[in-house]
Amino acid sequence: MSYTPRFDCGHLCLDLLATTHPEEQLTTPAHLRRWITAAALVPEATPLDHITPDWLTAFRELRGHIAGLVHPAASLTTRPDPDAYDASLARLNDLARPAPPAPRAVRTDTGVLTRALAHTPDRAALLAVVARDTVELLTDPVACASLRQCAGDNCPLVYVDTSRGRRRRWCSSEICGNRERVARHRRRAAVSRA
Repeated sequence: MSYTPRFDCGHLCLDLLATTHPEEQLTTPAHLRRWITAAALVPEATPLDHITPDWLTAFRELRGHIAGLVHPAASLTTRPDPDAYDASLARLNDLARPAPPAPRAVRTDTGVLTRALAHTPDRAALLAVVARDTVELLTDPVACASLRQCAGDNCPLVYVDTSRGRRRRWCSSEICGNRERVARHRRRAAVSRA
């Protein structure tokens, strides 16, 4: 499976949720390595060969908890099961507890400073980055009030609506918005032919 990770939802945790659509994208350690690097959890040249299949399970678990917390916040009608919500919140807080990877400035051969990590990041540190981003999102009243569920057919994505007037309808105008416009055009064409 070839895919390009999406980073247009407005928050890192929401971009992790986007790895489920249109199908599961975190299927191998290589896919997770690509997402971690593309998400800038680590600098570009950071070796991530130590990522194993159990990392996939941990990132998917975190993603499930994020979904359980964010989808109700984006919906005006859905009310979460209080026990499941509280369990997800407790697990999120546990995952946010470890220290994230420590960055440092390193001089390259050409004398330019670049970002590197003090140590190879472990799973808990990288999960903490995403979990902390979720905590930031859920505790920011402005961002929380701007959470929207994509209006596209069968699109489960949630995004932060930063558009002017807060009237954005789709996670991506190029993807879901284009599908909606094409469907609307086909419906009008069918009506005019009938």
